[in-house]
Amino acid sequence: MSYYRIVLAEGQHDDLIRYLNHDLLLGLWPTLRTLVSRDVRAVWESSFGELAHSAQAAA
Repeated sequence: MSYYRIVLAEGQHDDLIRYLNHDLLLGLWPTLRTLVSRDVRAVWESSFGELAHSAQAAA
């Protein structure tokens, strides 16, 4: 999870493609979203609606 947090916050385009797994990210997102900055969280959730839905479902 720490690795995902670093890649989400600091990764370049190629890093995101290479190191992130869609299903794993969805599963980890409810916790990961609390570990990244509000700006990072807002960008990811606005770009990928399923992340916002994942967070709402877990709440």
